[in-house]
Amino acid sequence: MSKAQATSAAPAPSHNQLDTKAQAWSALFEEPMSDLVKRYTSSVFFDKRLWQADIAGSLAHAEMLAAQAVISAEDHASIQRGMAQITQEIESGAFEWKLDLEDVHLNIEARLTQLVGDAGKRLHTGRSRNDQVATDVRLWLRGEIDLIGDLLKELQVSLVDVAEQNVDVILPGFTHLQVAQPVSFGHHMLAYVEMFKRDAERMADVRRRTNVLPLGSAALAGTTYPLDRERVAKTLGMVDANGSPVVCQNSLDAVSDRDFAIEFTAAASLCMVHVSRLSEELIIWMSQNFGFIKIADRFTTGSSIMPQKKNPDVPELARGKTGRVVGHLMGLITLMKGQPLAYNKDNQEDKEPLFDTVDTLKDTLRIFAEMVGGQLNPATGHKEGGITVNPQAMENAVKRGYATATDLADYLVKKGLPFRDAHETVAHAVKAATTHACDLSELPLAVLQGFHPQIDKDVYEVLSLRGSLNARSTLGGTAPAQVRIQLARHRARLG
Repeated sequence: MSKAQATSAAPAPSHNQLDTKAQAWSALFEEPMSDLVKRYTSSVFFDKRLWQADIAGSLAHAEMLAAQAVISAEDHASIQRGMAQITQEIESGAFEWKLDLEDVHLNIEARLTQLVGDAGKRLHTGRSRNDQVATDVRLWLRGEIDLIGDLLKELQVSLVDVAEQNVDVILPGFTHLQVAQPVSFGHHMLAYVEMFKRDAERMADVRRRTNVLPLGSAALAGTTYPLDRERVAKTLGMVDANGSPVVCQNSLDAVSDRDFAIEFTAAASLCMVHVSRLSEELIIWMSQNFGFIKIADRFTTGSSIMPQKKNPDVPELARGKTGRVVGHLMGLITLMKGQPLAYNKDNQEDKEPLFDTVDTLKDTLRIFAEMVGGQLNPATGHKEGGITVNPQAMENAVKRGYATATDLADYLVKKGLPFRDAHETVAHAVKAATTHACDLSELPLAVLQGFHPQIDKDVYEVLSLRGSLNARSTLGGTAPAQVRIQLARHRARLG
């Protein structure tokens, strides 16, 4: 008798065995679970979003079981037929999710058994909900990481668009929120492109460690059935860059590992920190005291009492949501810190923070890509709205901060003065400009020569904002020529 025939010949429980939670695992229990405990332990109303991953994992498992002659070809065909109907029911909204069945896995399995009978009960051969849920979360998160990668690309493109339009716009560069040196506004925007580029790289790295198959580890110790786990991994696309299957190598670790969820949330937290830093600058720049930019009306709100107000609610809320995502990271780390091997019910608490982190990050990236870059107007083929830059306000702010003081020091160094002496000389010049309420470039040549006799009329080119900008032409510098090189690099990278 074949393994498939032996399995088929085994007595099967009634079709109603999975209809109540108290009977879902065995007949050992003498009393039903209380309604309070049902509600407390149930996860179906948040983990049902895993249904596609659950069905995909089940179909791959069933195909392998049939190939290994653990179940019959007929049972495999019945499982495929039943899963196709369940998919249609869930997509149409006709599927009934039952609290009594605790989670997404038992709900789908119970419906499958209703539809195809004993074949549905044989599907769980060689696996446990422990390795099943670990597989489902990995499959689901893999898809979400791919979507987040696309959104990070869209945001980078929006930032590159704004940078390209404002290469020659001069912005006061700040340290300690004090005017420091003039920079290209395009250069400033590209700093965030670099941040989000690293975020995309981190997400790709997290994806690689997420895309590993736990299925076949069963409850914690593996299984006695002749499973081909690598076949399942290939079916589910859990392969490395060379197309080789990637499978968890230790059954205990496979069912209890949530490093991938923590690592994703850490990467998401850092990405949100970058969003929050950008948000802080947009909020400051939009304020009347700065007036550097305007944000399109559709991303702002008014005041219920002050009619003149236009509030940057989107950046403010993103700044606030950053704390929410970082909080989820702390929650997941704390969740795992005291757990012994292997699976524990604590791990049910991994899903809500993970799900919310994914949702928050996706929503934030999507809205920021549009808020920064604007919407495409089909009539013109150009993006409209988004961030509008006020170059004059930025240039006025640079002039108030003696932003070319370092340029004057560099000028004196090239005349032979040691840098520390040049630094001290320029400090006296700044004090004089402050006294006269003018910019360094507005001091008469005779006054400047009073600080050092080698200062000549060519100093005014050095002290000009444009001259300062153009002088910083080393790789990665703010000179417009360098910014355009970086723009070309990013355009080629982003496609």
